[in-house]
Amino acid sequence: MISLSMTAYPGKRMDAFPRWAEKVKALGFEGVEIVSEWPHFLSRENLPLFKEVLESVGLNVTVHAPFSDLNIASFNERIRKASLKILEETIRLASELGVKAVTVHPGHCSPVSRKYQKEYIEIHRGSLKALARISTEYGVPVGVENMPKFPILDAQMPERLALLVDGIDIGITFDIGHLNTTTRDFEGFLKLFGDRIVAVHIHDNHGNSDEHLTPGEGNAPWGRILKKLPKVPWVLEVKGLEEGRKGLLFIKSVHW
Repeated sequence: MISLSMTAYPGKRMDAFPRWAEKVKALGFEGVEIVSEWPHFLSRENLPLFKEVLESVGLNVTVHAPFSDLNIASFNERIRKASLKILEETIRLASELGVKAVTVHPGHCSPVSRKYQKEYIEIHRGSLKALARISTEYGVPVGVENMPKFPILDAQMPERLALLVDGIDIGITFDIGHLNTTTRDFEGFLKLFGDRIVAVHIHDNHGNSDEHLTPGEGNAPWGRILKKLPKVPWVLEVKGLEEGRKGLLFIKSVHW
């Protein structure tokens, strides 16, 4: 299943969403990933719209949970609990849409976390255990996403992500573009996480920053990668419908 992320949705208002979803379907995509970020947070108010439109058009659903301003690894317990509460609300709403997977970001670093690494990892893993319980409660696969090269972000390296989720019953979202900015060891990532991968994010860059280019416009080795990916939802994360059209054609030309 190849889906298009709402990173490709152009408007702030949701009144254009039904027509946009029809265009996504017409391009040949099988699903949409709702990106629960401003100004399109998944909420109790807009849930009926998403449900009605995606069901009527015939598109599957995945969800990218909120990440801006959240930190599940915060030493500030109020911030950590608020972050988990928001993620739980998103997973609960996602379960009502019958989603294939929900992607969450790991926590991120701060000056205090860099100084107190042991405590930081304990806090971080505690939140991931809570998310694993929430995933089980609502019957929704949750994937923790590997992060791109950026100073404060955690889980940039596969081994670091593996340490954080070790022994925790939670999935992984494999972001190819993000890994292209760090180790570029795509085969190693697939070997390390294997059946834990619940979703794949597809976009390109030149290896220096998280550009979210159409596949084929950067230097990710797609010929090597695509044929080895697991049969989970693949989500194309690009900036518009035209980029989505080009990306889908590229993926099909390489993979099929």
